[in-house]
Amino acid sequence: MESLKTSGDVFFVLIGAVMVLAMHAGFAFLELGTVRFKNQVNALVKILTDFCVSTVVYFLVGYSLAYDVNFMQSATQLSAQNGYDLTKFFFLLTFAAAVPAIVSGGIAERARFYPQLIATAFLVGFVYPFFEGIAWNDHYGLQAWFLQHFGAKFHDFAGSIVVHAMGGWIALPAVLLLGARHGRYGRNGEVFAHPPSSLPFLSLGAWILSVGWFGFNVMSAQKLGDVSGLVAVNSLMAMAGGTLAALVAGRNDPGFIHNGPLAGLVAVCAGSDIMHPLGALATGAVAGFLFVWAFTVTQNRWRIDDVLGVWPLHGLCGTWGGIAAGIFGLAALGGKGDVSLVAQVLGTGLGITIAVAGGGTVYGLLKTFVGLRMDQEQEFQGADLTFHRIRATPEYD
Repeated sequence: MESLKTSGDVFFVLIGAVMVLAMHAGFAFLELGTVRFKNQVNALVKILTDFCVSTVVYFLVGYSLAYDVNFMQSATQLSAQNGYDLTKFFFLLTFAAAVPAIVSGGIAERARFYPQLIATAFLVGFVYPFFEGIAWNDHYGLQAWFLQHFGAKFHDFAGSIVVHAMGGWIALPAVLLLGARHGRYGRNGEVFAHPPSSLPFLSLGAWILSVGWFGFNVMSAQKLGDVSGLVAVNSLMAMAGGTLAALVAGRNDPGFIHNGPLAGLVAVCAGSDIMHPLGALATGAVAGFLFVWAFTVTQNRWRIDDVLGVWPLHGLCGTWGGIAAGIFGLAALGGKGDVSLVAQVLGTGLGITIAVAGGGTVYGLLKTFVGLRMDQEQEFQGADLTFHRIRATPEYD
């Protein structure tokens, strides 16, 4: 255990935390580039404030709920072993805060600002850490039950299910409760496009996320001695597979192409430490095709106005990633083994169930008692925030 608490381990985890923190800029620019121009500032403010609410709530409630840690100690006690516990909190906070950042993309352009902050507090404080504790801290004996009955625990190395599927499936009931943006669908079945406002910003967001993802996955080892080049290369291969599949399936559409690497990276998180690189490539490729197909179907056929496609990207591709770890992690397919497909399916299903129930409850209560959606005038203007502009001082000769 002492090796967990060296200064090298603290620095390793800290660099990972900073890399994943930078990913939140990727979430911001991905949303900024996708929404219409009038909603760009709202998107930027929402991602930043969601992260800060997540920080406070996860420190006070969420992290303790997931890992049975008490931070109500003196600074002297907290700084023991180079402050490793605090650094680990910082790292895992960036994961927890990704959940409302994911949801933000689905409910963009019509969700009220302050009710979303309330939702963030409950999601990061209670819903997310409930499943996080089950998957990553053996709460309630479910992992031991999986091990006893199927020969392996539910395996999610870097959060295909714990973070991404949770975020995507929490977003789905929120999107459905909000309804489509005004002017998105016609009464006679028409679908009216709301094209991205800035492909360069969308691309920048995708690149920031892709680079930061190597901190997300590699530093999930959480100690320097366990770092693995296999995780890094598997992440790279899944990114390539997702991009190329989205290129083909999306027929060269730049929006699909820039979401392709994210689909692949979402899917490979769970099994990035146990797959062969070719298995990771296949996992990413399936995710890229899955995202393009599901985004098209949800938007055009099912008329679900999920602005950034977060349910297909994080919900479905994350679900695929949890199952793929049980396939390509098998020794027979070149993986490291010690994984069970049945345990993966059951653990994935449990995560989805908690996400849908938690998201539906939080957003359902907010819709009933507070209200979720901007009024039509606010939606037309693009935000329910008030910006106080500084009047320029005239220059004098």
